[in-house]
Amino acid sequence: MSQATIAIIDYEMGNLRSVQKAFEAIGCSATITRSTQVIDDASHVVLPGVGAFGNCMQNLERFGLASSVRKTIKVGKPFLGICLGLQLLFTKSEEFGVHYGLDILPGHVVKFRSTETTMKIPHMGWNQIRFTNPMPIFQGIPDGTYFYFVHSFYVKPDDQTIIGTVTDYGASFASGIWKDNLFACQFHPEKSQRWGIQILKNFSLLT
Repeated sequence: MSQATIAIIDYEMGNLRSVQKAFEAIGCSATITRSTQVIDDASHVVLPGVGAFGNCMQNLERFGLASSVRKTIKVGKPFLGICLGLQLLFTKSEEFGVHYGLDILPGHVVKFRSTETTMKIPHMGWNQIRFTNPMPIFQGIPDGTYFYFVHSFYVKPDDQTIIGTVTDYGASFASGIWKDNLFACQFHPEKSQRWGIQILKNFSLLT
């Protein structure tokens, strides 16, 4: 069993319980919290996300959690962003106007456009990832594996070297990023069955 203690950041939006249950299934102690002390004491921190970018950022700031995210990443603790939790790490988003994010990673969040893809929006369901810079959290997972996506927006990092995986949906987009102790994925590992659980297990074993 993993000895990791997981803090799942609670900002009143997102699929928190499903993420917690997935970590518990692999033997981790996982706590849904907005306590800065609990986040500081945890060995690993997760920022899940479902909802509108602007509202989520407001809640992160309102609960004093934005500073906890920045601190977690700065001190080198393993950090995982999921879906909107990936997008919030970037500079700004065009979702329902312009909203500024955590600006930990330079870049912006844009919507799939009809000029880029003829596919149905939102992008919902199973799709493949392709490795561009193999990430430690993908250890043991085959290139081309399918994961579960639900989103209408995607990230465009300024620094292309942080892109760990890409996915094609008419247009190719960054579906996984990695920089030092920071990992994030556009898909939902907690909804992606065997290989999604493997990602969470790999993450929990990082030091």
